[in-house]
Formats: sequence, structure tokens, C-alpha cells
Amino acid sequence: MPFSKLAAAIGASVTLKLNAQAARMRAAGDPVVHLGGGEPKSLAPMAAIDAGIAMLKTGEIRYSPAAGTPAMRDAIIAYTRKFYGRDVERPNVMASAGAKQAIMVALLALVDPQDEVVFPVPYWVSYPDMTRLAGGVPVPVRAADGSFQPTLDEMIAAITPRTRVVLLNSPNNPSGKVYNGDWLRGLVQYCEERDIYVMMDDIYHRLVFDGKQAVHCYECTDREVDDSRVIILNGVSKQYAMTGFRIGWAVGPRDLIQAMANIQSHQSGGPCSLSQKAAIAAIEGAQGSVGELRQTLEISRNELVALLGEIPGLKADKPEGTFYCFADFRAFDEDSTRLAARLLDKIQVVTVPGIEFGMEGFLRLSYCGSIEDVREGVRRIKWLLDENGAPELIAGDKVFSR
Repeated sequence: MPFSKLAAAIGASVTLKLNAQAARMRAAGDPVVHLGGGEPKSLAPMAAIDAGIAMLKTGEIRYSPAAGTPAMRDAIIAYTRKFYGRDVERPNVMASAGAKQAIMVALLALVDPQDEVVFPVPYWVSYPDMTRLAGGVPVPVRAADGSFQPTLDEMIAAITPRTRVVLLNSPNNPSGKVYNGDWLRGLVQYCEERDIYVMMDDIYHRLVFDGKQAVHCYECTDREVDDSRVIILNGVSKQYAMTGFRIGWAVGPRDLIQAMANIQSHQSGGPCSLSQKAAIAAIEGAQGSVGELRQTLEISRNELVALLGEIPGLKADKPEGTFYCFADFRAFDEDSTRLAARLLDKIQVVTVPGIEFGMEGFLRLSYCGSIEDVREGVRRIKWLLDENGAPELIAGDKVFSR
């Protein structure tokens, strides 16, 4: 029996697929180095763990309202005031099973069949398929100069009467690029004048390096939240290293949030009450773990970029945020899928092909694991790409041969 056209058109998330493959290799005893991961290796804040344990001991783990518990929504309100300088109310916020669900529900609430969703290249791997799941048409915008940020004119040129949403992610996964403030202001203002929604995937907004901060969309509009066309998507996964808790949220105009909550009520129901309790504790508790994570990532970023710089022909811009580096490997192979497969097969290093992010010839390298993994992974890559190097490379008990 044939499946739906939608099912046939949507493939598995490549990053989750690679995570599963790396796990299988490690279980088999292979000395795999995972430079494709998307979750910090630090631990969740103890306040979150303690809150979860306390609730679990009560045995009262029940359904929550579709938009999240009142306490969770109040925590989102406090977070929005602290980090975005905006006072919002409960009708302006909702919790979801991760920021990914919040993005998906927002698209379902806004996009009709054949409506367009515009986003810069490179983009997070799920944006095109999430757009298709909502019935829309993905419109990736590539910078003519090959950089990681199209010009404002290039973004505007991609907007048509069918454009319903502009979807942004800054700091950007996979490039680590922090979008220019003037560019962001110009784009938000242009969209609001034309009743186009700007969705900001802000999941990495506190993981910015070198003492800098990312400009957020609420800095780019003078409108009140209910009159704006700005939607902020965020969550606890990255900043608090709470990926498995699956708690994200959305902040936006109350009529949109209500529509999203209605959809979510039928799609999945409210997010896990236990996870919400832990997320509240993380948001309201001491924030030292976020600073520690940011500092650790900055050290690893510096190490990765320095080591990559020792490989002749490889180009790697220093990421301004996130925990990814989007490196240009075109001097070695313009087919990123083939190159990533070669790295996995020959030296057991996991990377993510750049074509999945809209840019061929690049690989996304993650530095959210241990700095030892960063060093070992680049050591193996450097050996494999050096045609004049030694015929063998020793990694623990494993001997790699060309």
C-alpha cells in the first residue's frame, strides 16, 4: 500500500540519523569521534534535576494544559522580560515539546498550501521539511558572495506576495554566524510593513562568544507584542544542556499563540509536566551553568579553528556563537555527502554534510563534545586529507589505513 505524498517527500533528520549511527558504532567498540553532535555534554543544572526528582516522588505526573502549566508560562514571561526587555502576559506565551515543536506549530498556524517561507542559507536542516509539512514552499536565499549572510536586498528580492513567514536563526546553525543588527532591523521593519511574520529561532542566543550579544528581534520593532509580526522561539535544550527534557516555547501576538495552542492541543497535548517543572527550576535558578558552558565552548571553538587552520586548503571562519563550525572542504571534495561518508568509513569521524544546510562542499563540525574529541577528530581528518602523509594512523587500539 503506497504512503502519502507527504511521507514520500520527507526524509529522516540527517543529524538524528548520524547520532544513531555514531551510537551503534560506539556500542560495537569502534573508536568513533562524533563531531556531528548537537547537544552539550555538560550536565543539566542541579536545580532542574532536584525539582524533577521532587515532583517524581509525589507520583502526581499528570497532563498539563495545551499551552503549558501556568507556572511554566510565568517562567517564560520572566525570561522574556529579563533577556528581551518586553513585558508579556500568559496569552502571549506557550510551552512546547522542544523549540522544534514550537516552530512547527507556528508554521502550521501561519502557512497555507503554497505559501512561502523564506530563510537564509545556510539554514538548519529541518527548515525546508518543516515548511513542507505545513504545506508551504521553502525559499532558501543564498548570498551571491558565498558568505553566511545574504544581503538585505537579497532577502527582500526573495519575498513575493506569497511569502507568509521569514524564518531566522541567529546565532546560526550551522555557521555560528550572528546576523548584523542593521540587517535584522531592516528585515523586521520591511516584513512588518507587509504583514509578514518574522520567526526568530533564538535557541542559541545566550551562547555568543567574545563578550558579544546577539541582537534580538524585539530590539528591531517599535510595535507592541500583540501588534507586531515577531515570534520568538526558544527553549532549555542548548543553554541549559537539557536536550532530553524537550521543553521549548514561543512568544508572540496572543491571537497567534492561541491558534498555536489549539493546534498543539490536538497534535500532542500539553508538554510533559515533569519536564516543565525541571525547566522552570533551570530558568528561575542560578545561571552559572550557562556562563560555564559558554566559556567551555569558546575555548573549544578557538582550539578547533586553530587546528583546522593548520590544514592547507581548508577554510574555516571563526564562529561567533553556537557550538558549530561550518568549514569549507571544497579543495578536497565538492560533494559533501561523499566526503562525510569517507571520513566516517576511513577514520570513524562523524560530520554533517553541508548540502543538508543548503551549501555544498562544506561540513558542519561540532565542538560541543570534549576538547579531546575536537583534537582527535581534526588529527584524523588532517591525516586523511594529506596525500603525502603516513600510510597508517594509530588511534588507541585501532589502526587506520589509506
